[in-house]
Amino acid sequence: MNITLKQLKILEAIVANVSYTKAAKSLFMTQPAISMQVKQMEEQIGLPLFDRDGKKVSPTQAGRELLYYAENIRQQLEEASQVMEELKGMKRGKLHLTMASTANYFAPQLIAAFHHQYPAAQVTLDVSNRTGLLNALDHNDTDMVIMGTPPQSQKLTGIPFIDNPLVVIAAPSHPLAKRQKIRLAEVANEPFIVREGDSGTRMAVEAFFAQHDLQLITSMEMNRSEAIKQAVMAELGLGIVSLHTIEMELALKRLTILNVEDFPIMRQWHIVHRSGKRFAAIPEAFKNFVLQHAEDLIAIAPLEQT
Repeated sequence: MNITLKQLKILEAIVANVSYTKAAKSLFMTQPAISMQVKQMEEQIGLPLFDRDGKKVSPTQAGRELLYYAENIRQQLEEASQVMEELKGMKRGKLHLTMASTANYFAPQLIAAFHHQYPAAQVTLDVSNRTGLLNALDHNDTDMVIMGTPPQSQKLTGIPFIDNPLVVIAAPSHPLAKRQKIRLAEVANEPFIVREGDSGTRMAVEAFFAQHDLQLITSMEMNRSEAIKQAVMAELGLGIVSLHTIEMELALKRLTILNVEDFPIMRQWHIVHRSGKRFAAIPEAFKNFVLQHAEDLIAIAPLEQT
């Protein structure tokens, strides 16, 4: 198979734009030239790459498979280019970091401290849910991800760097807020405001309750910890969130942590990247910086809240 880098770039552009015409415009090419390149690729492979529905096109299974390799090749070429520039003596480097929305409560502290040591580093930061994080890793669209427990996969490497306690929160006016010790079975009878089904926090909480032969009663689903906190403050139910997310609310006495037996649920934050990924100097420096300094830089509220 003799497919060029130019043709792979055309393939990515067509998929991104869902159109030959728009892809041609984005690449400063003509539409007939795009069509000719696709035809040549299909002749090389012996399979159609796109299905056509009017003016819109979508990749076939062969197109999706080739796109996967095109994205990987592009990422590796970008990494190679950055490494070559650094070998020529350039100090400036780039870091593309993607993180879970909950990590956004503490990650700026890490980035600020890192930037103090590497002021010329250019950081691109994306915030996403668990599905988006795994998609970014799968498509090699990011250097690394900060998330909770990563899935078991030979394609991914996850390195824990700091604890992530999950605690039960309530409005200070809630009847359980005045209790010094609360049995887990009592809490299980309360309605909970929870994260979406594919959230790492949600999966950890449901597994925790199942291990204790209890079932979590869910009254509402929210896709952000911030929304859960607001709903709990409005006395709509209890919540289970990362301790990292509630420092301000605890200080202002807008939320309280319930003293529930067997809590907190102890999880960890991980740096996750594709196994075998070769980092340029700045991403490698950030990874090492987090592993060495995260515990000293990230402050969390004390658990002894009532």
